[in-house]
Amino acid sequence: MTRLPHAEWQDRPGLHRIVAALSADGGAVKLVGGAVRDTLLGLAVTDIDLATPLLPQEVTRRLEAADIKVIPTGIAHGTVTAIASGDHHEITTLRRDVETDGRRATIAFADDWREDAARRDFTINALYADLASGEIDDYFGGIEDLNAGRIRFIGDAATRIAEDHLRILRFYRFAARFGRGDLDSGSHAAVVAARQSLKSLSRERIADELTKILALPDPRTIVAQMASDGIFGVLLPELDPAFLPALDRLRANEDAVRVAPAALRRLSALLPADPAIAGEVASRLRLSTRQRKHLAALAGHRGDTVRPARQLAHAIGIDAARDVHLLAGDCASAMAAVQALAGWEVPTLPLKGGDIVARGIAVGPEVARILKAVEAEWVAEDFPGAARAAELADQKIGRASD
Repeated sequence: MTRLPHAEWQDRPGLHRIVAALSADGGAVKLVGGAVRDTLLGLAVTDIDLATPLLPQEVTRRLEAADIKVIPTGIAHGTVTAIASGDHHEITTLRRDVETDGRRATIAFADDWREDAARRDFTINALYADLASGEIDDYFGGIEDLNAGRIRFIGDAATRIAEDHLRILRFYRFAARFGRGDLDSGSHAAVVAARQSLKSLSRERIADELTKILALPDPRTIVAQMASDGIFGVLLPELDPAFLPALDRLRANEDAVRVAPAALRRLSALLPADPAIAGEVASRLRLSTRQRKHLAALAGHRGDTVRPARQLAHAIGIDAARDVHLLAGDCASAMAAVQALAGWEVPTLPLKGGDIVARGIAVGPEVARILKAVEAEWVAEDFPGAARAAELADQKIGRASD
């Protein structure tokens, strides 16, 4: 039997307090999902989720009796969050599906571990482990698939997808993260066949999953696969036919200047350099106002890599200016832009309308025109100090007088 290797997170006192409270007096609790999977792969573990046959009310009673705070984060689906010794852990009662429609499920609580495992998506996510002994329960060959780098649905792939259409995108994301070699043929065929069902999902769920895919260290291979499979024909019909070279250039620049992946920047690489299209995509994906403006700025200034980075940042913001250079520049210009913007803040023109009026210009549109002209010169000179700004104002006013 495969046992869970020891990892630092297994020694956390809060986790042991929770397990002790739920295991006492005939209770049972096991680690499940990502913590087990990632520990087997030697990866860092962030979320430690637990499963138990105890009903949510009993879970809550036991934890509170042990002086552990409980938050009913998903109580309708059997999930509570326990806070012990500063650690947060989700605990979910074993479940079985009663009814599904591709977007949400009606569940019933269960007491059978295999039944709970059978409703999960992929074999590598249906691994349960005992904290004390490290023994792993693997009902569907998840460990073998994990070792082979194979992402495979549990049972009938079409059935799993019909239960939740988002599993189509999850298949691609997990294949990019954990897969090696060719995609599992049965699972792959099922997601391609079901791709039109993605239209039934909420835009927020699609945006969330697409963002996770694009934020992966290197999403190029899986994005190309998704395009070939017609996934973007459903989700992102605006996909630029030349997206692969754009994504290649972006990844090379990100590596060269050592900047962290950014999903919005990668999304821009998939789209034509057209602010209107960027706005339509942002609206459809229900992105925030800030994200929409950022995406539109990248689309509208993709060719602005000749302009010095700080001047561009004055027009569209530091983050957008950096991303424009990462998207469209070569490694040298991207590096220069990132260095020029590092630790820098966009300054404010050290001159106001009152300063122009004090120089004898009557209040009115002429003041704004002069200020705008001064600011353009001030930006072109790389934002000199107040004395130079005053000189520029005097020059503009002198020319106006002449």
